[in-house]
Amino acid sequence: MSLIIFILAVAASFIIVIIGGVAFELTGLKWSIARFQALSCFTNTGFTTKEAGLITMDSQRRRIATILMVMGHAGFIALVATFAHSLSSQDTFISKLEIPFINLIFPSRFVPLGNVLFMVICAYLIYKIFTRAWFVKILGNIIKKRILKRKIIKPVSFEELIVATGGYGILSIKVQKNSLLIDKTLSQAKLVKSCNMEVLAIDRGEEAISFPPESTKVLFGDKLICYGKLDEVRNKLHIKTVNLT
Repeated sequence: MSLIIFILAVAASFIIVIIGGVAFELTGLKWSIARFQALSCFTNTGFTTKEAGLITMDSQRRRIATILMVMGHAGFIALVATFAHSLSSQDTFISKLEIPFINLIFPSRFVPLGNVLFMVICAYLIYKIFTRAWFVKILGNIIKKRILKRKIIKPVSFEELIVATGGYGILSIKVQKNSLLIDKTLSQAKLVKSCNMEVLAIDRGEEAISFPPESTKVLFGDKLICYGKLDEVRNKLHIKTVNLT
């Protein structure tokens, strides 16, 4: 039983990290940063990176990080407990097969070693499966649909790209189909005045408009590359999420 619990705990750990990564991504982080920060929170390691400020400055992300940390501690305790129990247990996956003369081939004194080898092999196989890009993408899409359907996370319409000293940074705002920004000029959208941010460029497919004038019209599918103080921009964009997405 301890072997099964160990395997389930390892698989659950990978799933939780993916869920955390998807949740962070929905709050506006790039997937690479979101997944790393989810892993950092769950394992309580590596959380001293510059991007960690993206987590601590946002209340929604702090809640996600807190849940990941608590579950990480619980998962670690479960793994240690089941691993320790398997070392003292005389039950092994081989004994469950009830093969005749198995005790002659696999003496009881080697049971703990067999359990350890079995757990290592299973953990490795689970690791290989859950680190496959195609598998993570499929599972991530399923999780994202569930989260959005249940409205667990409030998604945002922007993505933070670079964090600079003092909380300033560069972010990307993607103009969605029902956005009120469509067919409005930058002056009419009042992004600079209302959000205290500067539009550095507009990515329009094969066309890139650097330092667009305020008379530039925003079109569906545009990606606005902006600069501003992230916490201030994030708070104001949260209020306007319904309008922007």
